[in-house]
Amino acid sequence: MLLLLFLLSLPFLNPWVRGDGVGYYALVRAALIEHSFDFTHDYQNANSSFRDQRVDEYGRPKPFFRTSTGHLENHFSPGPAILWTPFLLVAHGGVLLARSLGSSVSADGFSAPYRISMAFATGLFGFLSLLLAFRITRHYVEERWALLATLSIWWASSLAVYMYFNPSWSHAHSAFAVALFLWYWHETRLGRSLIQWALLALIAGLMLNVYYANGMVLAVLVFEAISQYWSALRKDSRAAPENLRPSNLLVAHSLFLVLLAFSVLPIFATRFIINGNAFESGYVPLRQWLWSSPVFLSVLFSSNHGLLAWTPILLFSVLGLFLFSRRYPSVGLPFLAAFLAFYVFIACYPDWAGISSYGNRFFVSLTSLFILGLAVFLDCFSQLFRSRKAALVTSSFALGVFILWNFGLMIQWGSHLIPARGPVSFSEVARNQIFAVPHQISVDLSRYLFKRKALMQQIEQRDVQQLKEHPPSP
Repeated sequence: MLLLLFLLSLPFLNPWVRGDGVGYYALVRAALIEHSFDFTHDYQNANSSFRDQRVDEYGRPKPFFRTSTGHLENHFSPGPAILWTPFLLVAHGGVLLARSLGSSVSADGFSAPYRISMAFATGLFGFLSLLLAFRITRHYVEERWALLATLSIWWASSLAVYMYFNPSWSHAHSAFAVALFLWYWHETRLGRSLIQWALLALIAGLMLNVYYANGMVLAVLVFEAISQYWSALRKDSRAAPENLRPSNLLVAHSLFLVLLAFSVLPIFATRFIINGNAFESGYVPLRQWLWSSPVFLSVLFSSNHGLLAWTPILLFSVLGLFLFSRRYPSVGLPFLAAFLAFYVFIACYPDWAGISSYGNRFFVSLTSLFILGLAVFLDCFSQLFRSRKAALVTSSFALGVFILWNFGLMIQWGSHLIPARGPVSFSEVARNQIFAVPHQISVDLSRYLFKRKALMQQIEQRDVQQLKEHPPSP
């Protein structure tokens, strides 16, 4: 059923390179087509709101955006480029073959075959994140609740925006990498061989290559390691299983750290080539973070892309994670630790609202945890009913309301009925849901499916106009 729904959703994939996606996509396009990290053409072919800030009236990149190595600034992580590479290699080979047969399609990385391959890959990775989360979740609840939670988070959270509408951004890849890590950790948690530890380290490295904040998910392993060492030290280590003896744990953890360091070399290599310093991320320096005044409440409830304010279904996911940690502490507590570590990390980040963000886009990484938490909440909620049918009907109706609300809000955000950046008025949002969204759907749905290029140009013009009227704070 999940696969069928994914196939039916493919027409909504939007092969659009925009905003942050320009930087992510440039890392693979420039390397594949120009065999270098010269991003000049990526700057010149970017969307207006990205390009106008970075090139002059003659199309030349502004000197301000040159690094000490002479490269154009690109602080984005290399993980999405790594995941896109197989798909773009196929696209490039197909374009070259077509050109040899007389086709005029450009082999520059910007033409439709490349962008469609990129968008399909992103959609596929987003779908795999859902599938892996479903596989974890059905270990602990009835499959009906796992399926219902998967469908609900798919369409009632921020994932859909970054899986379909903005596929050149990194968030769907991040959801996949985190889901893959948590699934493999879960499958091997009762006893890992050294080969399994090595594979887990490589998956963890992919997770970090895709999105730096995903390092907080390693709290799962930290919690597990503390529990294992504590248990081993309290008991006679000779009576413990061989792979849980302190000396063997130390070997396994050392192997993990060595391979993790090796697997994140793409981060340091790209930073060194572009910035001249392997440890220069291009983001706000850590010393300027909000360590002494984290914005815990704003991250959740602010109208400026607060997690629960924009995607309220996640409130039940978070509650479910706490319930799960009580039901199954050996798995639930490490998962809860990962969520809390990620939450604290984002609350200390100066740009915690994500600037141009649908909801709080950073938390798309935790899609798999949100699916598990929601399924556990639904399972607990179902126990209030005398019949399973009544519980299923009630839950489905309530979740359908969240999906409809989120769909309307995505339309408002995507079409710029509300600002893409900064706080919004939820009274205006509510009015738009009733009066503006139905009209917007009737006007734009067929254009999105059949005249998308013109619609995207119109949306970009609206974004540029909003930027002129409300420029971002320096």
